[in-house]
Amino acid sequence: MKNSCFYLLILHLIFISCGTSSDIELPSPEALTVSERFKNPIGFYDSIPDFSWKLPTSVQGQSAYAIVVASSLDLLEKKPDLWKSGIVKSDQSLFVKYEGKALTSRQKVYWKVKFWDNKGKESHWSETAHFELGLLRNSDWKGKWIHIPYEQLNETDYLGSLLFRPQYIRKEIQIPEDVKNARLYITAKGVYEAYVNGIKVSDDRMSPGWVPYRKYIPTLTYNLSKLLKKGKNTIGVVVAEGWYAGRIYLRKRKKTHQETPSLLCQLEIEHDKGKMQIVSDEDWKVNQNGPIRVSKIYDGETYDANFELGEWNKNNYNESGWSNVQTQALDSAVLLLPKRFGSVKDKEIIEVKNITQPKPDIAIFNFGQNNVGVPLLNVPMKKGDTLKVRFAEMLNTDGTLYTKNYRSAKSTDYYVAAKDGVIHWRPSFTFHGYQYVELSGYLKGEQPQKNWVKAIVQYSDFNSNGTFSSSHKKLNQLQSNIRWGLKSNFFDVPTDCPQRDERLGWTGDAQVITPTAIYNADMYAFWTGYLQSMRFEQIKNGSIPKVIPSNLGNGASTGWGDACVIIPWELYFRTGDTNVLQENYGMMKKWLEYYARHAQGNIVETMHAFGDWLQPFASLDKKGQEGRRGDTPKNYIATAYYARSVELTYKTALVLGKTEDANYYKTLYDAIKNAFQKRFYDNNGKTKHKIETQTQYLLAIEFDLITDDLKPKVYKHLKRVINDCDNHLRTGFLGTPILPFALDKAGETDLMYSILFKETYPSWFYSINQGATTMWERWNSYTHKDGFNKQGMNSFNHYAYGAIGQWMYERIAGIKPIEAGYKKIEIAPIPGGALTSAQASYMSPYGEVSSEWKLKNGVFELKATIPSNTTAVIKVFGNTAENLILNGKSFVENERVKLTNKGGEYFELLVQPGSYVFETKH
Repeated sequence: MKNSCFYLLILHLIFISCGTSSDIELPSPEALTVSERFKNPIGFYDSIPDFSWKLPTSVQGQSAYAIVVASSLDLLEKKPDLWKSGIVKSDQSLFVKYEGKALTSRQKVYWKVKFWDNKGKESHWSETAHFELGLLRNSDWKGKWIHIPYEQLNETDYLGSLLFRPQYIRKEIQIPEDVKNARLYITAKGVYEAYVNGIKVSDDRMSPGWVPYRKYIPTLTYNLSKLLKKGKNTIGVVVAEGWYAGRIYLRKRKKTHQETPSLLCQLEIEHDKGKMQIVSDEDWKVNQNGPIRVSKIYDGETYDANFELGEWNKNNYNESGWSNVQTQALDSAVLLLPKRFGSVKDKEIIEVKNITQPKPDIAIFNFGQNNVGVPLLNVPMKKGDTLKVRFAEMLNTDGTLYTKNYRSAKSTDYYVAAKDGVIHWRPSFTFHGYQYVELSGYLKGEQPQKNWVKAIVQYSDFNSNGTFSSSHKKLNQLQSNIRWGLKSNFFDVPTDCPQRDERLGWTGDAQVITPTAIYNADMYAFWTGYLQSMRFEQIKNGSIPKVIPSNLGNGASTGWGDACVIIPWELYFRTGDTNVLQENYGMMKKWLEYYARHAQGNIVETMHAFGDWLQPFASLDKKGQEGRRGDTPKNYIATAYYARSVELTYKTALVLGKTEDANYYKTLYDAIKNAFQKRFYDNNGKTKHKIETQTQYLLAIEFDLITDDLKPKVYKHLKRVINDCDNHLRTGFLGTPILPFALDKAGETDLMYSILFKETYPSWFYSINQGATTMWERWNSYTHKDGFNKQGMNSFNHYAYGAIGQWMYERIAGIKPIEAGYKKIEIAPIPGGALTSAQASYMSPYGEVSSEWKLKNGVFELKATIPSNTTAVIKVFGNTAENLILNGKSFVENERVKLTNKGGEYFELLVQPGSYVFETKH
């Protein structure tokens, strides 16, 4: 008896020392961000920010939170002076709106958060996060635009237009005391690189980027506290034409003095005895006779080492031969706004795979991967010789560069050597789309080496946000092609292609790729920046230009202009942030007004449409070539997209609490649906148009434009027209992205798998079989049998058809949101085709979601991870007459996993956060 009491006492003490579950301290919140997932930003744009955080993976959920915000670290700990939220009973951990004192330009703000879990247990405070605002108003800027004097602009380029050589601009300054804090606020009409005492202030490239410059210009902020010192310092900036004054933006219009690239900057310094401010004004010096002789986005860059300026960006430089800058006052009509997303940066390096020499003294370097950026050159040269650097995505049959698809873009760099030896150089203010680099003009007799060239891959500064892989080699190559297509075309704006004389922000391409882009990369801020430009570019009549920034006129196209509705909705649904809807709601409404003016009886008859662009096997045009706009009628597409935009605007109004608007748009949506079905379908669910297309049926199904009683008949016709094409797609830029989702709704997922795994034209794998390493503009831009497509439009880096990536994540891997922001998640992979396994992960706003399945020996295994503060519906496909296995044991309901449906082809479960392994007989 004594021994039993002793053991009970020991067990009691052990229990006390370990603590009950309610005594265990909660870890702190993690991954604190503001607004569109910015971590401790400087030069921030948002004076009324939102706060977000993630719960530790060990925590199931949140029942309350508290946020404190202060103007200093000391006040944050002792007496927060900007905002104390108090204890807010809510599970909200994303986009909590700041409700404190008004914030102003330059202000640095500190904040932290803690939470209470779903059992009421309080966490520790998080680590301190912070953000610092940029200059928010034009009145904050005290300087002027500065540039080369107009009278020195007396050269013309090969097009007969005014030649803008890159400008080298400098100023020496004196700082009387040790520097405590320093900020450089800077922007350009053009693109720039800034230096302090010879050191580049940032790894940004092509800043400030491409926007509607006549309406607003983005500004950037850099911390120079460690670069500046007591005494003499030199600020140096190179300014080139970039997009602002290049033909990419001006197109065929001749340049004038008004387009002269210019610099605006403001250096604010806090030192031991006070503050000082240096601005761009008349006291700066400029020289356009530097080594970068020409730099153009389409045509490339020329660097002549004989014109090098020595240590021009350092102290005590001899400025003889330099001019005083010319100044221009700020234009109050052009807003200066802090940039809302990351600049382009050098992101990756690719090594040469092999070298060929189609002709003597010409070497072609193959990187094995189509990409975008600039080359890094280390090439032996003779003094006075010119190295010619050409680029191509493909080779001709004779091994030479195929550049016909670049059209008028010369895409050629030159380097003139000032001495014998190995030159080390990279272009600064251009970029190229290429897989192959051709060199000529290197030292004669030298055998080309792989280390002569490296590819610096450049794109806007975002990171990977998801992964996808499978048991199928070509499907994995397709995923790689999708990712490279995205990286190659997200170069400050979402371009259609990165190589030819286009590289424009086509809205139609953008709206179809947005979900796929978000699965693959953390791009929320990038897209909100694009929408900002779209709002500025919207025409007074409500139309949305076909490219953003707009440089092709004001004409709108249905399916393209709808990006102003579709992209905000997709961003909201995948992030949970209502701000993106609020910001763009006015634009969405004006777009619908534009539609209404082109509608007769709710059928849009008179609106321009690019159609189902590049539909394969389209009817021949007058030249005997396939029509680029496809065979789906324009009024059909226009009315379908009108309905779609009205529906999403109706949903947006509901989210924003605009009940009256929501009722109006719901009534309008129903009226358009009724008119659409009556106009375009007979009672047998067949389209009335003389030419049936897959896209007609796909739009009707995916946009839910037909009544429930007619849907089975429409499904049958869709299946028939696909079967008539030997289960191949016949869809273009608008039909292809919705093909898999419409087939899912029609209960034809197996048919979609069949289409996806086709090897023959037209199909995703067909391009891969021809050697594609990115997405192509046409399925057959090139074939081994026939060579290059003779109808043109042969971009080998065009992301639109990569929209299939969304279905790969959502259906093959089975990850998608049910509620906005992944507050509720679905994991429901459906095996199909030749696949025996697939896996995907996605960093949702709440944390990582993952799904991994394999099918082996008749057993289907599904591994799933659900992040904290969410719930998930998991559908495990298999024989529901057999037992379901969970984590190695027969399934028994518990507080974390509830069976909500059993029957048919899957078990449906409601699941709390955690990691799970399910097994079923298949």
